[in-house]
Amino acid sequence: MGFNIQPYGIQSMLKEGHKHLIGLNEAVLKNIDACKQLSTITRTSLGPNGMNKMVINHLDKLFVTNDAATIVNELEVQHPAAKVLVLAGKAQQEEIGDGANLTISFAGELLQGAEELIRMGLHPSEIISGYTKAINKTVQILDELVEDGSENMDVHDKEQVLSRMKATVASKQFGQEHTICSLVADACIQVCPKNPANFNVDNVRVAKLLGGGLHNSTVVRGMVLKSDVIGTIKQAEKAKVVVFAGGVDTSATETKGTVLIHTAEQLENYSKTEEAKVEELIKVVADSGAKVIVSGGSVAEMALHFCERYKLMVLKISSKFELRRFCRTTGFVAMLKLGQPNPDDLGYVDSVSVEEIGGVRVIIVKNEEGGNSVATVVLRGSTDSILDDLERAVDDGVNTYKVFSNVLDMLISLKLLIIRLAKMIGCKKLANKFNLRMIRAIVFLYINVKDFSFKETGLDQYAIAKFAESFEMIPRTLAENAGLNAMEIISSLYAEHASGNAKVGIDLEEGVCKDVSTLSIWDLHVTKFFALKYVADAACTILRVDQVII
Repeated sequence: MGFNIQPYGIQSMLKEGHKHLIGLNEAVLKNIDACKQLSTITRTSLGPNGMNKMVINHLDKLFVTNDAATIVNELEVQHPAAKVLVLAGKAQQEEIGDGANLTISFAGELLQGAEELIRMGLHPSEIISGYTKAINKTVQILDELVEDGSENMDVHDKEQVLSRMKATVASKQFGQEHTICSLVADACIQVCPKNPANFNVDNVRVAKLLGGGLHNSTVVRGMVLKSDVIGTIKQAEKAKVVVFAGGVDTSATETKGTVLIHTAEQLENYSKTEEAKVEELIKVVADSGAKVIVSGGSVAEMALHFCERYKLMVLKISSKFELRRFCRTTGFVAMLKLGQPNPDDLGYVDSVSVEEIGGVRVIIVKNEEGGNSVATVVLRGSTDSILDDLERAVDDGVNTYKVFSNVLDMLISLKLLIIRLAKMIGCKKLANKFNLRMIRAIVFLYINVKDFSFKETGLDQYAIAKFAESFEMIPRTLAENAGLNAMEIISSLYAEHASGNAKVGIDLEEGVCKDVSTLSIWDLHVTKFFALKYVADAACTILRVDQVII
């Protein structure tokens, strides 16, 4: 006999094939373990000495990089708890453009500390309470580390921009930061408007061309298009420009009709009428004073013939985004269809020319006098992977400049309206001159948050202490990535700070403590502020989960 046993409890509520994980062992600790595995992947890539990861995505595209944002984007993380860390890293990358690795690695360290506390008998709610108090205290301490007057900087002064940008770029391309920063600073200063708060990251473009080396890279005031012109005219100087978004062709009607042609003369006259119509349209464009036609669509053979006759240079830009940038560069509003443009509204370029760089034909559109709303960094390198990594370093530098510019950008944080100043944590890190990032600040935060935990009387004091200990992860990881003894380095740091020498960092090349106060090394306050906030929010979100239902 077969008994038809009816499901009971949660099995009767959910459909067949579901999964239900509940309790500390099944839900909380497994979630923490998944997040630890993700942070282990990114941790070895932290800092300038970080190792590269080789990731091949579902399209068989190869990524060789130490950029955490790119790594986690291409990993296609499936675990729901680990996805929370990925989202925190993405938020950091979109908000600041740097610090994604710090966010993911530090969150993994916090969750590992939480796991130890749970095994000791603490409830997750007590850990969350302690972490919340610790992050609020950390943000207060972080403000004390800001160098006085560091928010007062001239964003149009290249030397000031270079000194504040180097640390960010060095974390991606150590040893080449000066060259990259010089290129990025030139490009950003060129496109920075009179009101720096209106600086647009999209106005700094990157063109990657294989061949040569980084020393061959340049900055162009204008655009670099990786294509060739249509036609034989390859150069134009001080030219008026007209842009047609719909293409350079006669518009076809939607109606259908039949034309009866009885004689050869009628056939000849019919084709001549079409030619005359196209010639008339091209002639009115030439008569308006334009020397360059840019098409957003197809260019008809007959139209091209008459463009050649009237000495008009023809460019084709298929991407609508590139077309918009071209319009910004030239100061022209794209026309929808071929027709007579207003001579007063024509765009202007100093020069348009076709050049061959590394075997690739490119169109260089320069606009140094008529305007400089778009600048392009032309990067040269031996492989696609190197060029991609250089582009990420440039992107970090541009986003850092954006933070300098948005000095009075208002935002809500910690339930208070604060002014996000481009505050710099100065002289806080040395190590390869840029390696052990914010070391003095890390030790300072550890000591102060640890002291704060001793003043608490509840069980959450253990969580606050564990939060403070998690700061050790940064110097320990960077020292390990540099091949040094992490315990010796951390011990020497604590010894120096205990003796009252609070302005000490580690030079990883020599492996000794040094006074960093005399070095002009800067770190963005807002990067650390948002990273710590995202880390605490992500960790507390994961610890609040007690059931997983799939």
